[in-house]
Amino acid sequence: MDKPQIIELPKFLDKRGNLSFIEEFKQLPFKIERTYWIYDVPGGEHRGGHAYRENEEFIVALSGSFDVILDDGKEKHTYSLNRSYYGLYVPKGYWREMNNFSTNSLALVLASTPYSPNDYIRDYTEFKLNAE
Repeated sequence: MDKPQIIELPKFLDKRGNLSFIEEFKQLPFKIERTYWIYDVPGGEHRGGHAYRENEEFIVALSGSFDVILDDGKEKHTYSLNRSYYGLYVPKGYWREMNNFSTNSLALVLASTPYSPNDYIRDYTEFKLNAE
């Protein structure tokens, strides 16, 4: 996969509560090397504001809702995440921002690489130069 896309996750509906899951190389096109979550985002704040050289991600709104804005250097697309059985696959090389977090939202992010500060492109001008 080289384009962002929403992926529907398996879900098992049960009167006791529903269950969904994610497995590497099944719902995800990569091995999970890192997992992190974003929570308690104050109103009006945004997260992200960077691109990755190598890292791929899969983002799920486990609770609440938020928007993910992806920029390939030419076009921007907004993906609204608000269901825990859908996730957004984000390939490497996309500038990403997250905003419009609802109260008590919880974003789960699965990443294809361990954390490395050298993998980040944090300057938008540099990103645009690399995207051309």
